[in-house]
Amino acid sequence: MKKYAILAIGLCFTLSSARAQRNTQYHLLKTFTIGGEGGWDYLSADPVHRRLYIAHATQVEVYNLDGDTLDGRILNTEGVHGVAIAAEENHGFISCGKSNSVLMFDLRTLDTIQRIAVGQKPDAIVYDLYSHHVFAMNGGSNSVSVIDASDGKLIATIPLPGRPEFAATDQHGHLYVNLEDKSKNVKIDVEKNKVEMVRSVAPGESPSALAIDRGKNRLFIGCANQKMVVMDARSGKAIQSFPIGKGVDAAEFDPFLQLAFSANGEGTVTIIHEITANKFEIVQNLETQRGARTIALDPHTHDIYLVTADFGPAPPPTAEQAHPRPAILPGTFRILKYGPVNMGDQ
Repeated sequence: MKKYAILAIGLCFTLSSARAQRNTQYHLLKTFTIGGEGGWDYLSADPVHRRLYIAHATQVEVYNLDGDTLDGRILNTEGVHGVAIAAEENHGFISCGKSNSVLMFDLRTLDTIQRIAVGQKPDAIVYDLYSHHVFAMNGGSNSVSVIDASDGKLIATIPLPGRPEFAATDQHGHLYVNLEDKSKNVKIDVEKNKVEMVRSVAPGESPSALAIDRGKNRLFIGCANQKMVVMDARSGKAIQSFPIGKGVDAAEFDPFLQLAFSANGEGTVTIIHEITANKFEIVQNLETQRGARTIALDPHTHDIYLVTADFGPAPPPTAEQAHPRPAILPGTFRILKYGPVNMGDQ
């Protein structure tokens, strides 16, 4: 009888947990104005040192996750796109697109250690705990630069059959990279530093955002045609797809709440609940603010962070730019912090 009682308790806990996840809704907790000028790109959370790194114009803003204050700035990061956190080595790595380099810094002091030459226009950048390597996606040379996280040494350059966008690692020997111009996703062996498989992201097109559930080997791929495709990371099989908002550029996955987040530049976050490895549902279309297209997750609190600014009118079209972007108003750059509430407790 004890065995069946334990099984029954476990089943009740699982069902209760699933209901809690399904009832979880996100709402705005705080807005923090950073100011300054210029555009922005990826956000990266460091849960160990409790910091959020924000790629902003020619610098990286360093935000304190516990104090909701600005800890400092890392300068001289022209064309900055992203930050990889190598917590085991106490090193951070910043992709600097305009200088074709990666800046290595100390996570504790924020001091620059060295600058590493990589491929052309490095964009997304991620750390892999399995190999202890950092991978920089070179959008201008269709390649991945592989860096040793301990000493910053350039180990290898992996050629790709297309232009890389965001990437994710399963921490078990594989790196997954979106190829935006080919509507493909590639699977890379991080021991051999070699492309193992190229897969279509159909029905998605022009994939940019990418998040991973490492426990179930599921990729969440945000695409320009307003679809998020859930893919089996190992086989490349598309399992399910969902409508999302316009202008997706980044995604996150919370393994505790089993929620995937798609940050859409139109001013929404599409939140998808993973019920099982093969069953998913949209549980919320969170209204954020226009321009909030990148996102970071604090795995300790389950809060999510986005950034945006106010916009002025777009400049008139030119021969070089037929569809120019609207002007970003100086001094309005800000962080948006959203947190979960279980609606069943209300």
